Amino acid sequence: MAESLTDLTSLHELTERLARTATLDDALHEVLRAGAALVGARRGMIALEASERAGPERTVGLGLGRADLGHIETVPRGSASHARLLDGLADDLPAMPGGSTRTASGTVAGMHRRTGHAPHAPGTHTPGADGSVSAPASASASTSAPVAPAPGTGHAPSPEIVHPDIAADRALDPRHREVAARLGCAASYAVPLATGLAGRIAAAVWLYDEPARPTERQRHLLGRYLRQAAEHLAHHLDLDRARHDVAALREELLPSRLPRVPGVRLAVRHRSGPRGGGDWYDALPLPEGALGLAVGGVSGSGPGAMAAMARLRASLRAYAVMEGEDPVAVLSDLELLLRLTEPARSATALFAYAEPASRKVTVAGAGHCPPLLVGPARTEFVETTLSAPLGMLACWEAPSAELFPREGETLLLYSDGLLHRTGAPMDRALARLHAAVACAPPVVRTEPEALTEHVLRTVLPDGLADQKDHPEDVVLLAARF
Repeated sequence: MAESLTDLTSLHELTERLARTATLDDALHEVLRAGAALVGARRGMIALEASERAGPERTVGLGLGRADLGHIETVPRGSASHARLLDGLADDLPAMPGGSTRTASGTVAGMHRRTGHAPHAPGTHTPGADGSVSAPASASASTSAPVAPAPGTGHAPSPEIVHPDIAADRALDPRHREVAARLGCAASYAVPLATGLAGRIAAAVWLYDEPARPTERQRHLLGRYLRQAAEHLAHHLDLDRARHDVAALREELLPSRLPRVPGVRLAVRHRSGPRGGGDWYDALPLPEGALGLAVGGVSGSGPGAMAAMARLRASLRAYAVMEGEDPVAVLSDLELLLRLTEPARSATALFAYAEPASRKVTVAGAGHCPPLLVGPARTEFVETTLSAPLGMLACWEAPSAELFPREGETLLLYSDGLLHRTGAPMDRALARLHAAVACAPPVVRTEPEALTEHVLRTVLPDGLADQKDHPEDVVLLAARF
């Protein structure tokens, strides 16, 4: 009774820790740590199946560095031991939806191929989940056997592959034994992770420093834990896939490439939040060698905001082609369209009509942050009229501003998400942006690509630039004359 209570308490604690993980990577590492504790190992790895659901094959290690994984990659995929591993798992695994029991061979083969270090300190005993020890089996041959199901659960047993003594197993590929010896791996224990709906999603292997195999009790506890872990990982995979789809859709809604216009060099950087936001940019060649530059943002987030952003961007392109030389008219038409078709939304926008031949730029803004003019001799914000966002007033109107960039100067447009990600008040965020540009080395100030990257990394330090779960989008668009 006491032993059962101890086991249930351990499983409860490990499952709670897994439930608290917020990302797929965190969940994978937690499964590895929990599995290592349950089977008395220190190191291991999980290989996610390569599929449309999970993306390309992906490996996460515990106690294994890149060099270790690199050595493991040299084990031939077509070796007899790999084929036997695949056959054993496929034969023992219950049929998946659609009647298939096999998945991408690279993942399960890779699971065993990536055996690396061992877990517990060298010795002759394997610690149990509760700290008890039992003598390891001395069998040298690999085995494939089911993990006993939890009493009363009705779950089918999970297949396992045990190599209790890799050095003595002559059925393994010689390179397999060589790499195991190099990495100090004496034994391995591997199981797949599967759910009833998703099928097999990954394979896990734990590694031992000494010849060993997990006890029946350890295998039983691990099997119960992995049933819950597989469902949790499948949930994270679904979330990752949804985020990937949102990001891919957003990329398709923005320009696929920047145009080439004589007299101007362009560069852009953008980051989007996990749900997809409404910030956007555009650069389009116009008649008579002119160039239209636009940055804006739609209120809200998610698919609705992205759809509204796409409609506004497409409409602005049409207005820019027809009357781009008058940015105020372009934004006025856009405001009317927004009020008629998107009455519940507001948007900020800035449109610049650039004439590279004469180095003249006419700018109009609607509730948007002022652009920054950057050159060898000056760094200053462009004086634009303070105006309301589109959709906020019955009739939007604001005068335009003209500026004449000198040769070698850059006009930097950006979304307010750049300022919001800093977490500072707007005035302090604008001062930080100005300081980041003013303090940039001369070689950076003359290269649009380098300038946008410098601004991104300086204004948003500590990983804020690449923080994928931040709700604010970031757009930086630079045009050097």
